[in-house]
Amino acid sequence: MEVVIRTDAAEAGQTVAGIVHRALLNGAKTLGLATGLSPLSAYRDLGRRHREEGLTLADVDVFLLDEYVGLPPEHPQSYVHVIRRELADRTDLNPDRVHAPSGTTADPLAEARRYEAALAAGGPVDVQLLGIGVNGHIGFNEPGSSLASRTRLKTLTDATRRANALFFENPEDVPRHVITQGLATIGEARHLILIATGPHKAQAVAAAVEGPVSAHCPASILQLHPHVTVVLDELAASQLRDQPYYRYVARHKPAGQGY
Repeated sequence: MEVVIRTDAAEAGQTVAGIVHRALLNGAKTLGLATGLSPLSAYRDLGRRHREEGLTLADVDVFLLDEYVGLPPEHPQSYVHVIRRELADRTDLNPDRVHAPSGTTADPLAEARRYEAALAAGGPVDVQLLGIGVNGHIGFNEPGSSLASRTRLKTLTDATRRANALFFENPEDVPRHVITQGLATIGEARHLILIATGPHKAQAVAAAVEGPVSAHCPASILQLHPHVTVVLDELAASQLRDQPYYRYVARHKPAGQGY
């Protein structure tokens, strides 16, 4: 695991976008994408790179981490709609190549199995972007999730619903259920990139990066993956004990090593 500390959210997003851009230049064809506030700066910089630097996503397949149960794809807060708005509309990403669980399926359990099979057929994901919840969740794998979990139907905690209420007109409109990739499913991606910004993420980041591997902090499973890059702003990194080492590594990174 490599921890990269940047000055602010914008710089963190630029770093993540740069990693994704380089991966695409090196032949990556599948991206896994997260929603929430933290990845937005990365998507905006990918849009800039498309306009100014010739970045293309025309031949890329995108797999989303999760989707709300009950929201149709045209709902402004459905995750497939968010990714189309925040990334496909800013680049040449083909919306038909954005794959997500259906939020309106009559059988969410069967839909979860279908999406898991689609990931197996279309993967492995080359680069998976992740955010982190204040309780340490990645995807919507809430605390207590099995570290061996696969794509499935999950019930959101009230804390997660409150955190996501800022995207909805009425807090009661936040769905209570989601279909999410499991922790083991996420771990099959070749390169995991977690981006976290803001002081409210600092405790979860510290638990994920430096705490024990535990279902109590689902994101701590990233410690077991062979290729993880954690990109933070100063505020999200504020509770890390080993900040001096992470900064030392950044200063002395071998030329051409990349992320």
